Amino acid sequence: MSISGNLQGKRIFVTGGSRGIGLAIALRAAADGALVAIAAKTADPNPKLPGTIFTAAKEIESAGGVALPIQCDIRDEEQIAAAIAKTAAEFGGIDILINNASAINLTPTLATPAKRFDLMFDVNVRGTFLTSQAALPHLKESAAQGRNPHILTLSPPLSMKAKWFKNHVAYTMAKYGMSMCVLGMAEEFKRDGIAVNALWPRTAIDTAALQMIPGIDTASCRTPEILSDAAYIILNRDAKENSGNFYVDDEVLASVGITDLEKYSVVPGTTDFLLDFFLD
Repeated sequence: MSISGNLQGKRIFVTGGSRGIGLAIALRAAADGALVAIAAKTADPNPKLPGTIFTAAKEIESAGGVALPIQCDIRDEEQIAAAIAKTAAEFGGIDILINNASAINLTPTLATPAKRFDLMFDVNVRGTFLTSQAALPHLKESAAQGRNPHILTLSPPLSMKAKWFKNHVAYTMAKYGMSMCVLGMAEEFKRDGIAVNALWPRTAIDTAALQMIPGIDTASCRTPEILSDAAYIILNRDAKENSGNFYVDDEVLASVGITDLEKYSVVPGTTDFLLDFFLD
């Protein structure tokens, strides 16, 4: 089965898109000829984390898209507002927002310093809320023009089971804060014809951020492309008919008849994957 759709000419704003999942989603759209703004902190090369907004922009252009690299600290509301305004001015509007930027710190309560707590809440919750807030007037215009506007946030389904909290309370609260933005904004902006959905992976995904966590074997992961393909399917759906969903990558692919996921394995032939959090 192949994935059908077309994001040609779509004006997309991606947070944290200089590498990993955000970049994979950007490249999938760029292959159609989308216009993609990459809003991320990394402008200068970091020996620990490959990729900058400029290397991402080159990849987007090589894939067939139009790229706009913007250095933006998502913790700063003025930088968010400026990045959104620059994108809208450059592209003539915004049709899609990808809330991908996220901070992770898998520590128990007594081992979570205030600065780590604040980082996760500033990036994950506050950043997602304020970026969505800044983009929404442009997404309303997109809806009025019949351009099928979407907000897609990389966050998990909400589950109040204690097992998802007990090992890393702060991180879980921060990720669920992103998901609560999805839950509330989907209903709030339903009448405007703006889709607001979440997407989460069934398995752990091989990213630079994951590789920095001790004890994680990325050989048991899938590649970011499973999420970029799932995102592509979602973003091609009718915004008026598909909002308020907490999608899981393999279920989205199965919905269009794709059940053989071997090509997304980091190590071909893997059957015992490292499962991600928050899915029962």
